[in-house]
Amino acid sequence: MLSTLPVTGAPIWADLGTTDPKGAAAFYRSLFGWDFEQGGEEVGGYGTFRLDGRAVAGGMAVTPDMGAPSWSLYFRTPDADATAKQVEQAGGSTTWEPVGILDLGRMAGFTDAAGVAFSVWQPGEHKGFEAVNEPGALIWTELYTPDIEAGAAFYGAVFGWRTLTQPFEDGSYTMVYPGEGTEEDMFGGLWPLAEDPAEQEAGAYWLPYFQVDDIDAVVERARAAGGAVRAARMDLAGVGAFAKLADPHGARFALMQPEPPQ
Repeated sequence: MLSTLPVTGAPIWADLGTTDPKGAAAFYRSLFGWDFEQGGEEVGGYGTFRLDGRAVAGGMAVTPDMGAPSWSLYFRTPDADATAKQVEQAGGSTTWEPVGILDLGRMAGFTDAAGVAFSVWQPGEHKGFEAVNEPGALIWTELYTPDIEAGAAFYGAVFGWRTLTQPFEDGSYTMVYPGEGTEEDMFGGLWPLAEDPAEQEAGAYWLPYFQVDDIDAVVERARAAGGAVRAARMDLAGVGAFAKLADPHGARFALMQPEPPQ
């Protein structure tokens, strides 16, 4: 489950860049029951997806020249400018320099040493997620990367992440947690890109997982609303059920239905 610790390197926000904000709002409402609150001119129209009134993600319009529609993940930092220097020192690059957004906070965008995009948020008035680890909210994150060891080293250098490799029947899975947390504060996994045919063509990236309480029903609603199933349901004993989808404009995300607590 997603770490909720307010510490450096923990996931703090996610947002959707899409060429059709109205269509995207309708699609995700049909899946998760989200409402979309459109932002004003002072934030460039950047809006908020809400679940029962609580902020669970952001959304903004992008043009084709800005890149394909996609979900982006933000990790907490106490100092976006210092993180930018750490990214450069670790072999990554800055996509956009740290910038303040009114009194809400500061943000910056980067690519890691393998070219994977990610962002940081230095919270001000906007503290990040108001709901996680429940149906309709973010529950997990996953990095598809060409080199697990190098990826772990990069994010370890930037955020202080620590890793735990868990064996399972077909191999192993590397999980990450904040340096200020414990193994109980896992929030994501690292997976070798070459081992997942569903991801190889599009390339390395961060994938957000949203929790659902009936994965089959949500998959069918996604199909009916014009989405695509990129990887059919898979069940992992002791963890739960998973499926990978794309919205009608191609933004990739995943579903997770956790096993009930014993």
